[in-house]
Amino acid sequence: MEELNSQKVRKLAPENDPLKLGMGWTLEDLDKPQILVESTFGDSHPGSAHLLELVEQSMKGIRDAQGRGARYFVTDICDGIAQGHDGINYSLPHRDMMVGMMEIHGKSTGFDGGVFIASCDKSVPACLMGMSRLNMPSIMVTGGVMDAGPDLLTLEQIGTYQAMYTRGEITEEKLKFYKHHACPSCGACSFMGTASTMQIMAEALGLMLPGSALMPATSEDLQQMAYKAGLQVMELVKKGLKVSDIVTEKSFENAIMVHAAISGSSNSLLHIPSIAHELGLEIDSDTFDRLHRGAHYLLNIRPSGQWPAQFFYYAGGVPAIMEEIKSMLHLDVMTVTGKTLGENLEQLKQEGFYEKCEAYLKPWNLKRSDVIRPFNQAIGTEGAIAILRGNLAPEGSVVKHSAVPKEMFQAVLRARPFDCEEDAIAAVLSRQIKPGDAVIIRYEGPVGSGMPEMFYTTEAISSDKELGKAIALITDGRFSGASRGPAIGHVSPEAASGGPIALLEEDDLIEIDIPRRLLQIVGVKGERLPLEKIDEILNERRAKWSPRPQKYARGVLKLFSEHAVSPMKGGYME
Repeated sequence: MEELNSQKVRKLAPENDPLKLGMGWTLEDLDKPQILVESTFGDSHPGSAHLLELVEQSMKGIRDAQGRGARYFVTDICDGIAQGHDGINYSLPHRDMMVGMMEIHGKSTGFDGGVFIASCDKSVPACLMGMSRLNMPSIMVTGGVMDAGPDLLTLEQIGTYQAMYTRGEITEEKLKFYKHHACPSCGACSFMGTASTMQIMAEALGLMLPGSALMPATSEDLQQMAYKAGLQVMELVKKGLKVSDIVTEKSFENAIMVHAAISGSSNSLLHIPSIAHELGLEIDSDTFDRLHRGAHYLLNIRPSGQWPAQFFYYAGGVPAIMEEIKSMLHLDVMTVTGKTLGENLEQLKQEGFYEKCEAYLKPWNLKRSDVIRPFNQAIGTEGAIAILRGNLAPEGSVVKHSAVPKEMFQAVLRARPFDCEEDAIAAVLSRQIKPGDAVIIRYEGPVGSGMPEMFYTTEAISSDKELGKAIALITDGRFSGASRGPAIGHVSPEAASGGPIALLEEDDLIEIDIPRRLLQIVGVKGERLPLEKIDEILNERRAKWSPRPQKYARGVLKLFSEHAVSPMKGGYME
């Protein structure tokens, strides 16, 4: 075996040994493979508050395999806690800041491998980006999913109940009950939002132990998986198997096929390309669009389906999804087990993995097929994501069409432009928005304001029985993974960069055509016009348009707005 990186660093830095001895290492520890155990543990939210237990289990596994672990922490923020105020503007930028800290931790010390532990929206992709950037033998452990509350209450329903309360449809007491019982345990939020999606993506990429994604956070199974990950990272170090040896273009294609099968979060189009970029691979929004066409959508989990996310593991998790779409996967890709995906799936069957999982479904009188549909009984056969282009989004835009009412798949709507989300949601809740309108929220992209999500506005629309099937929301910002309804995001180029969305005026006509992948301006002042004439009008408006002053004069958000690439490339900093 080649000389370990940690031992090379010891020779170069004579202070290395005494400093480690000073914090309790033994002389024997100094000679062992040294493993970075990087987690987002902290009192920031339920997805990170329990991770120290998993850290300790991984440390024990490393120790039992004759390695020496070192605990490092880069705590994440919570989109839910940051929601509704300017805190949400930090959500996407903090992903890249976390990656930077992981790079610093890994490169400045000299480790031989890493265990990365996180649960949530930006922390899981940050870990996947960080381990890809460090490119050493590494394994991911995800912190699982929280239990559902009474009557299977889950957090993504709170936005709907808040909108209902604002409209006078439920009492304040009822709203308080829902708020006080939606998060009964630690773990990621119990629906197929970005956190759950990215946990699944981590396993689908081959960087987690098979069957370990999205376990209930309170289960002993998860503790055992964290311990096994500590053992397995030592095997990866012995074999010299790095992240880039495991994750290839085929791995990303597998992950995107799984994404289609679970109707995953649209935010994956920010994270998957960013992870690929760290490995020198190009996976973009067009890759998603191509692979989602004809893909079978199978998962009956909220917000698009019926059951909380804990039922995903009960039904067999990622392996069960992969078994259903096996004919569409590259089974020869390598994984952190040191075996191929096909070998892993066969071994799980031989070990009785599915029988163990299904035992959790029995108390609910459910079968696996109630949660994960068979391939030939799919909920849908066109995946979940579409990329729309046209003169409103020349570089593209994203729609999760599996959550869009069929009435809005093809429509021509009147533009109602707003330059921030606060004005837009006020107009929706006060019923200034009417059927046939297209609510436009602009200057909310990466350059404009850090690309916050428009969660409350989407919930206000989708929870309105009239508007939910009669209007659309179009934005250069993004959406929560829990969002439902006629929502089109990531419109590029964004308004702050002079994209056509900045040039829209009241009563312009917007055509949405999801089957034809179109998003375009087709009229002005309510009158339909030839596209050539629309181009002339847009050029006239562009000549009069001037950029807004940069929103942030200092700090992280200024840095992010100056260096973030287009959302259609991943919104990462370059």
